Amino acid sequence: MLESFVETGGVRLWSVSQGTGIPLVLCHGGPGCCDYLAPVANLVSEQANVIRYEQRGCGRSDAYPPYDVATYLGDLEGVRQHYGVNDWIVAGHSWGAELALIYGMNYPGRTLGLICLSGGYMNNDREWHKAYEQGREAGLEPPLSFDYPPNMEVNKLMNQSMRRYIQRPTLFRDLAQLQVPTLFIYGENDIRPSWPVEQVAHLLPKGHFTMLPGATHNLWLTHADELKTYMHDFILELGATHRATKE
Repeated sequence: MLESFVETGGVRLWSVSQGTGIPLVLCHGGPGCCDYLAPVANLVSEQANVIRYEQRGCGRSDAYPPYDVATYLGDLEGVRQHYGVNDWIVAGHSWGAELALIYGMNYPGRTLGLICLSGGYMNNDREWHKAYEQGREAGLEPPLSFDYPPNMEVNKLMNQSMRRYIQRPTLFRDLAQLQVPTLFIYGENDIRPSWPVEQVAHLLPKGHFTMLPGATHNLWLTHADELKTYMHDFILELGATHRATKE
């Protein structure tokens, strides 16, 4: 496991890489949280060279605005260039899944596949938010333990930027034209309703949605074996396809 700082867009972003195989980057959720996806990286490090990083303003990375979709896309591209990766699998959890999807739409030639864990909503529905808030207030989702406190300024500004982004008139056309294999894995007991993610999964030409019975938002805490199996199979299939295209 090797830690390094990525210099991109005038900031330094903390990152770490582990494992061998096809390159894969993990985008953490929030927005505004530090990285917490080491357990997920450990599940697939035998099949992939897993890169994790902390987004601008989060954890050990520099807190320097702007905090918006365009800047975060540029930062993610900076991570790819720092590691000398030509193309990779882009995976994300929760908000990180939305970032992965947007990256795939903007850089399809760099994206071998997408993995969206507990995310990929692309909506701002009031009923969805109401259900999520009620579940959170009822204590139905134990909070994760973070090594660094969330940056609430990042959370506020990135959520505003995402609301603007999903109002783009061509959003669903762009999703429907995205020819990138995409795996969605969702927990049956996630307090966030799954229907927006299922809609996106069915819209993508190569999208596949998997529901994990009994799982909550942080899938690896209770369903690590199932999560590992689904991710392994997807990564191995992408690896085989990638090798075939290179031969």
